[in-house]
Amino acid sequence: MPFAPSKFPVFYGWVIVFAATLGNIFSIPGQTMGFSVFTDLLMEELKLTRVQLSLAYCLGTVASGLTLPWLGKVLDKWGERKMAVYSVVATGLILFYLAQTGPLSRALGSVLPAGIAAFLVIGVGFYMIRAAAQGVLSMTCRNAVGKWFDHQRGLALAISGVLVSFSYSLAPRGLDWLIQRYGGHEGAWIAMGIGTLLIMAPLAWLLFRDKPEDDGLLMDNGKSTNKKNRNPDMHIHREFTRSEAIKDYSFWIFNLTFSFFGLYATAVTFHILSLGKEYSVDREYILSLFFPIAVVSVITNLFFGAINARVRLKMLLLIMNLGCLSAVLGMLYLNHPIGVPAYVIGSGIGGGGFVSLSGIVFPRFYGREHLGAISGVNMSSTVIASGLGPLLYAACNDLANSYRLILIASAYIPAGLALLSLKADNPQLKYINT
Repeated sequence: MPFAPSKFPVFYGWVIVFAATLGNIFSIPGQTMGFSVFTDLLMEELKLTRVQLSLAYCLGTVASGLTLPWLGKVLDKWGERKMAVYSVVATGLILFYLAQTGPLSRALGSVLPAGIAAFLVIGVGFYMIRAAAQGVLSMTCRNAVGKWFDHQRGLALAISGVLVSFSYSLAPRGLDWLIQRYGGHEGAWIAMGIGTLLIMAPLAWLLFRDKPEDDGLLMDNGKSTNKKNRNPDMHIHREFTRSEAIKDYSFWIFNLTFSFFGLYATAVTFHILSLGKEYSVDREYILSLFFPIAVVSVITNLFFGAINARVRLKMLLLIMNLGCLSAVLGMLYLNHPIGVPAYVIGSGIGGGGFVSLSGIVFPRFYGREHLGAISGVNMSSTVIASGLGPLLYAACNDLANSYRLILIASAYIPAGLALLSLKADNPQLKYINT
């Protein structure tokens, strides 16, 4: 170890928050907004249609999602520090691969039909970057914060979420600048790969640690609220295994909510320019909506972080689902006066709720001992859903020449989950007197 966290002048958990924030920002190349500005460029470079590219994205993402439950177990075995370093290094190397998808597809096209070659090359790239960056790196960062904080977990995630949300909102324009600055998407990916290996990899090795107990520390630096006044949701009475957690009703309501948000947000982000054309919304204007969405997301994240220790999480889940419903209806009526506000506010509430609750609920409901394995199942579901989203929306647009039908179908899901969330109680409450 380069230094002892116990000797640090402030509680080292806040350094973990800083490291996790950086890690999440460096996961942008594997996130959907990290691909949104590359979509049309890849279609032109690889000579693939929107549906073909969406299918490659879907298959690569689903394949990566299927590996995440196993990778979650590896995270429990290896710890957050080692996993952070490996996933960051993998992300950097995969970005170099993505920069060569054009030449690689043309080379493989000498053996296979050009379309199949391009589909396979980009599909493998999607699989690797989604597994390494969106999957393992994001999961590791989230779990790292969850293991260092208890009643301050929501606050820690909210502080981290402020920077992450604004970084995500600025990513499309920042990536567009990299494309212009370095002469195309290949140069942009090479620049990001170099930055990831030279900046984030050393910082991951230097700053990440596994559990506070390993360094003679305690969660929240040993501070706790008065137990008489604490929400009963905040007490851990039993450590759940993965098999026990996935049999719990509440796990699936939270998991399905997170998965739907992943599906919808990914689909809309992936096809944002195409959706803008359908509703006759200017390209610059619809891209500019990412910023106010980020503002609402940050406010929601901070609000959830401030009150989560005093309320039942199922009530915050209800708010998140209502936000998702507003986001879908807002996009469905985007060219109406209330459409843009409903889409922006709803997307911000959904995004802020996702960032906050996905980091809080699993350690609070199921404990820390098997957190990686449990989070792996959730991350797998969310990643698979996020892969299906762009394909479903592209297929609907291809068949019906409109996104309207898929948007109508999408509205029913958060509406149903909002009702089901009213029964999503903390399973720890069953073991209070055992």
